[in-house]
Amino acid sequence: MSETNALVGTPRESFGKGAARKLRAAGQTPVVIYGHGTDPVHASVETHPLSLIIRHANALIEIDLSGKKQLVLVKDVQRDPVRQIIEHVDLVIVKKGETVEVEVPVHVVGTSFSGTNALQELNTIRLSVPATNIPENVEVDVEGLEAGSQILAGQITLASDETLLDDPETLVVHVVVPRGASEDEESETAEEAPAE
Repeated sequence: MSETNALVGTPRESFGKGAARKLRAAGQTPVVIYGHGTDPVHASVETHPLSLIIRHANALIEIDLSGKKQLVLVKDVQRDPVRQIIEHVDLVIVKKGETVEVEVPVHVVGTSFSGTNALQELNTIRLSVPATNIPENVEVDVEGLEAGSQILAGQITLASDETLLDDPETLVVHVVVPRGASEDEESETAEEAPAE
């Protein structure tokens, strides 16, 4: 389950590209904090710890802003398309006990039956989960599954406090025989057949 990360934010008074550039040069990243009917709060946080936090999907952060701590969830990260520098991050306020809608990565574990491949069709699924208990991923076990097997979103095992928001009939993984493999078997059979 997701850990709560701590960051210290500094309120921002100056805005615009020039101000943002100066912040980034000083190792700070502009952020905006909003949600729960509050006015958006513009702040800056240290870039390095922020960049480590946002590597994880649905990172939960306790941000300390002028001595007031608030739980926030990373909502959007804007990066420079060329240099991949974090330009701006949107943080949405969450409260303990409330549920949030998140996209969670799907991890396929196990090995399907010999000679088959498990093809992953869905990389993330949408869940409604407690804001303070967001899973890092959901696991789909393909151990020993034979060709033709399918796992649908509705078949993924979720915790009791997690609710699937995607269509339960959405295909997540299916097990197939690689194209080349069945052709090889046919040609071997043809070679083994005695010549007339």
